[in-house]
Amino acid sequence: MATITPLTAPNAERVSQDKEAAIAALESLLAIRFFEEAVDGLFARGMMHGTMHLSIGQEAVATGVCAALRKTDFITSTHRGHSHCIAKGADLTRMMAELLAKQTGYCRGRGGSMHIADVETGNLGANGIVAGGIPIAAGAALSQKLQGKDNVVVSFFGDGATNEGAFHEALNLAAVWDLPVVFVCENNKYGMSFSTAKSMKVEKISDRAAAYGMPGVTVDGNDVDAVYAVAQEAVDRARSGGGPTLIECLTYRHKGHSKSDKNLYRTKEEIDFWKTKDPVGIFETKLVDQGVLTQEEVDQVTDKIRGEIRNAIQEASAAPDSDPAELLSSVFREVN
Repeated sequence: MATITPLTAPNAERVSQDKEAAIAALESLLAIRFFEEAVDGLFARGMMHGTMHLSIGQEAVATGVCAALRKTDFITSTHRGHSHCIAKGADLTRMMAELLAKQTGYCRGRGGSMHIADVETGNLGANGIVAGGIPIAAGAALSQKLQGKDNVVVSFFGDGATNEGAFHEALNLAAVWDLPVVFVCENNKYGMSFSTAKSMKVEKISDRAAAYGMPGVTVDGNDVDAVYAVAQEAVDRARSGGGPTLIECLTYRHKGHSKSDKNLYRTKEEIDFWKTKDPVGIFETKLVDQGVLTQEEVDQVTDKIRGEIRNAIQEASAAPDSDPAELLSSVFREVN
């Protein structure tokens, strides 16, 4: 099995202040990046089927937020959810097996890229429905509150989800009941091919929090330290009974909406500009410049994670294919 250790940062303002936490964060960033690059290649070679949605360029959001969580905390994910799964501690081999439609996958190959869940690490599941995970997160937070537990639930979603009714209903309910939930919007500026500049009037999605009486904050979603800082504050607030927070992380996906996206709605110049703000490179440079890690240590971590991904592909590929005979074994039916 190939598992990236879930990152739990110390109660510091920056993940990069602590060497152990910095290495864990770098491992998370690289695991997400290399996993998705590998998946992209496997799809291109016809070794994977269905569809996929890559978060290459958005890795700092999942890494920074999950750094503020305990293992017992929960998350809900999206159709673009590989990053959240990995940052919360999912097994890379089981993830790869799921995408390859193998019996050893998280859902025995039935869910594929968009429907991975890992209850052991608190991942309540990715969701192919835009905004589908937001009310689920509110419900899970209500469950924790009714049970008298201090676990927090984080809901990840894209900018397009904030124009769905489920978003507004869930935020209102969470605010009214002071639920221990943190709403994290990954604003990558496009809902599929439609720009946020055309789909909403407000300049900041975080401004919408005011309508529900909860804090709203916008942060550089490509800066792990910045994301961690606001996430830690929101998580602490939720855990102590202070209610929900809406966090807007400004980021950008380097790839198209899905594997079939030809990127006709974006210019090459725009994409190239955002690649200069690559969160992985920015974090690596920061660690070396601040003397937290040497370049040699960064290279060692890089080689380690490349090896983990390579092993995950080999182990998953060797696993047995999903068994069609079991297709209906998890389907409920009424028995007379």
